Amino acid sequence: MASVILSVSGSDRPGLTEALAGAVLAAGGNWLESHLSQLGGLYVGSVLVALEADRLEALRDAVRAVDAGGLEVRIAPSIEGAGTGGEALRFSLVGQDRPGIVRQVTAVLAGLGVNIEAFETRISPEPHSGGALFHMEARLRLPAGMGAAQVQAALEDISAEIMVDASLTPAEG
Repeated sequence: MASVILSVSGSDRPGLTEALAGAVLAAGGNWLESHLSQLGGLYVGSVLVALEADRLEALRDAVRAVDAGGLEVRIAPSIEGAGTGGEALRFSLVGQDRPGIVRQVTAVLAGLGVNIEAFETRISPEPHSGGALFHMEARLRLPAGMGAAQVQAALEDISAEIMVDASLTPAEG
């Protein structure tokens, strides 16, 4: 069995997930995992598909029909063995929205050699003032031998500067 990643983007409308699922099934593939959403008015995401190696061309052909329907689909091989390393942590951050928060936080994490395995951000209204609150959720994989305390300390060093509350907890699964 081979596994591939389908990366998708296109104007959102009903039926896109069904069209993509139909292409996977038509090629004899098995839909394993996905992250699909509406973002900025577009339908975007990724799907992990398992299929027999000799069915890859059939998947490419089936995807062409989805492409013709307005959903751009790219196919890339998955990489086995990804995600190895040390402890997995769940990272949460909340603060007043302002440009640069993502850059500053990810720079700290990259400087420590921490891998971001999943990453999600959103804006919500602050309950009292209605101002924009920035929320960040991530699953982090620490380098072997690094502890959560080192990451926490590095994030605390910038939390006052960017005026956010951040927390790290052990990741589930």
